[in-house]
Amino acid sequence: MLKYNVSHIDGQARRGQLETAHGVINTPAFMPVGTVATVKTQTPEMVAETGAEILLGNTYHLMLGGRAELIEKAGGLHKFMNWNKPILTDSGGFQVMSLSDLSKTSEKGVEFKSHLDGGEKHMLTPERSIEIQHKLDSNITMQMDECIRLPASVSEMRRAMELSIRWAKRSKEAFIDREGYGIFGIVQGGLDEKLRLESALKLTEIGFDGYAIGGLAVGEPQHEMFETLDFTCPALPVDKPRYLMGVGTPLDILGAVERGVDMFDCVMPTRSGRTAKAFTSYGEMNMRNAKYKEDFSALDPECNCMACKNYSRAYLAHLIRANEILGAILLTQHNLYFYQTLMRGIRNAIETGTFQKFKKEFIKKYSQTK
Repeated sequence: MLKYNVSHIDGQARRGQLETAHGVINTPAFMPVGTVATVKTQTPEMVAETGAEILLGNTYHLMLGGRAELIEKAGGLHKFMNWNKPILTDSGGFQVMSLSDLSKTSEKGVEFKSHLDGGEKHMLTPERSIEIQHKLDSNITMQMDECIRLPASVSEMRRAMELSIRWAKRSKEAFIDREGYGIFGIVQGGLDEKLRLESALKLTEIGFDGYAIGGLAVGEPQHEMFETLDFTCPALPVDKPRYLMGVGTPLDILGAVERGVDMFDCVMPTRSGRTAKAFTSYGEMNMRNAKYKEDFSALDPECNCMACKNYSRAYLAHLIRANEILGAILLTQHNLYFYQTLMRGIRNAIETGTFQKFKKEFIKKYSQTK
């Protein structure tokens, strides 16, 4: 029940619009991560000012301690956190299974103990995951899948992929279809072409509103991720959005867009902002570096965010050294603005048929950190 339109194509890069009950998402799009109903150090209003049109929330973190039921009583996540734009929630499966010492996977689902206290046992099944995401009023619900650590044997990757397909069917059956809301399937299979293509085919047969590519950006070299996208993206429906989960750096995004990916999420811009790192037109900058102590120029002279328009590198470096929370706030706001500016540039380039030129010029400039 989501409407998706691809309006421009430049090579394999796609420019589109995804319509939801809470507004249109222009693609390619980057989703800031708001794990526990908040993008760390930012108000929803500040996130909206960067140009973000959709946020990501996390089912695992929002299900603990009765949070999902509380949010449902508040009228859903949009009202609870004052974000009136679209929201995507991941299934919670990755977070549960990443805490493997506290979890146990079976055909039914994943039994786990909360990482907060390690006490009461919980069972997360595909049906329960979809139910929680419904309570949260997510515009885009993700199927529950099993994402294993790489490297892994082909037999282990097949086992996890086939389990994810069975969970995908159960997730789809549990999803309550309504206008402006949808559910995405998740392609698994590690770096194995045969498994990825089999996963894509079976998910397409089930039928989803969009298709995510999971199990990448987990430590493999960038070229292996790109090679996997080279054979995975063409196997997915051309009239549905494609979402590369957990990616990534600006260069990761450019390479994935070039291969036909439409949506991204990553904690990198926010986590970097809290650890004194800034993404700029000329590359990454560590504001703990002594050379910025008396540098009174703008953080990024080509950026129009609040931090760049009003504060110097010296002031930002001072805030970081003084352990002032304002430093993390300003750097995070800048990083989110930088990512959204990159996405706007990508969309404009695809519209004008100049994506390759844009990519080349961006990479050339980005490699000259000032």
